[in-house]
Amino acid sequence: MVVYVKQGKSKEEIAQHDAKVAETVRGILARVEAEGDSAVRALSEQFDKWSPASFRLSEEEIQSIISTVPERTIADIRFAQGNIRRFAEEQRKSMLDIEVEMMPGVILGHKNIPVNSVGCYIPGGRYPMVASAHMSVLTAKVAGVKRVIACTPPINGEIPAATVAAMSLAGADEIYILGGVQAMAAMAIGTETIAPVDMLVGPGNAFVAEAKRQLFGRVGIDLFAGPTEVLVIADETADAEMVACDILGQAEHGPTSPGALITTSEKLAQETLAEIERQLQTLPTADVARIAWEENGSILLVQDEEEALVEADKLAYEHVEVLTKDPNYFLDNMKNYGALFLGPETNVAYGDKVIGTNHTLPTKGAARYTGGLWVGKFLKTCTYQRITSEEASAYIGDYAARLCQIENFAGHAEQALLRVRRYAKVTAE
Repeated sequence: MVVYVKQGKSKEEIAQHDAKVAETVRGILARVEAEGDSAVRALSEQFDKWSPASFRLSEEEIQSIISTVPERTIADIRFAQGNIRRFAEEQRKSMLDIEVEMMPGVILGHKNIPVNSVGCYIPGGRYPMVASAHMSVLTAKVAGVKRVIACTPPINGEIPAATVAAMSLAGADEIYILGGVQAMAAMAIGTETIAPVDMLVGPGNAFVAEAKRQLFGRVGIDLFAGPTEVLVIADETADAEMVACDILGQAEHGPTSPGALITTSEKLAQETLAEIERQLQTLPTADVARIAWEENGSILLVQDEEEALVEADKLAYEHVEVLTKDPNYFLDNMKNYGALFLGPETNVAYGDKVIGTNHTLPTKGAARYTGGLWVGKFLKTCTYQRITSEEASAYIGDYAARLCQIENFAGHAEQALLRVRRYAKVTAE
């Protein structure tokens, strides 16, 4: 039986907060749709104190900004992007166009076609999310997206130079210093100066995530993103210092970020509680991480690996670290997660920043039905069909007409019967 050593906020409390965010976002989107650029500028002034002559950076401005970035930082960005590009390219190779002759004269196939245009949001604020440029812009370009635009907010009235460098090196076709809901609205709805895109991707705060949710349908999205989540599954072989470090490492994202430990060891559970308190005394981002842990942290004590697996799949968390004797048990059997990190030698930060997998992952239980952002998200798998003989058309048409008539679709049936009358040389048995 599962014992909760610690629990976070209830679903009801979280829902109340989400409703307030939704109302604010709805108003901003309506304003941008009605007023275009003037609304975007007013909102940028209101929320970011930012109103440049143009939100879009020119190529000269981009190169000037990149020149201010230390060479070591540029080299580090290139290293990360090299890993992410290579993995995305391998993923793309796995997605094959196909064509098959189902029977003589009946050919079916599919093609993987890139989305035409994508808008990428790269968060700023307290944390300039340089890595999000790699994950979104670069992956879209590997997929073959023709036009990729990217928005990131100013930070304290300044342009985030390393983020701009990452956007440019990743291959962004247009770069805008613009943040928040107004950036999402401008990219999806379009304004007098920003042509709309077909798809929005990238993480963001609660307001940005809600904007994506409300804009879905008008444009495609990668996935519905909530606060970042981390689950550590550990047994008696794990140590509390590492468990606590890896939970707090994600808790610093924001005060609503859930962190959880599922363990078979009561000793580890208690030691982790103490270790988290110890580390919060010195963690530079403890002001955020403490709230996240106190309000959204949980520890579940389970009997064995099988029960740990059941509870982990129920949580369906974004990041799942496995610190057990046999991490492969969870790799082989776990079904609901955004990304797995197996063994003490790896951790979420590696995946978030550099190792090569994508860090835009499902949250709030979405791992039950989707994976994260990857090259395939930017591709539409579109089918086609071709019948190369009159005999084959009449043969298929005979079946099609009867099946349409079962459903009372007379017009559908007539499409088939027209071919049967014209081409019939053979009939279905």
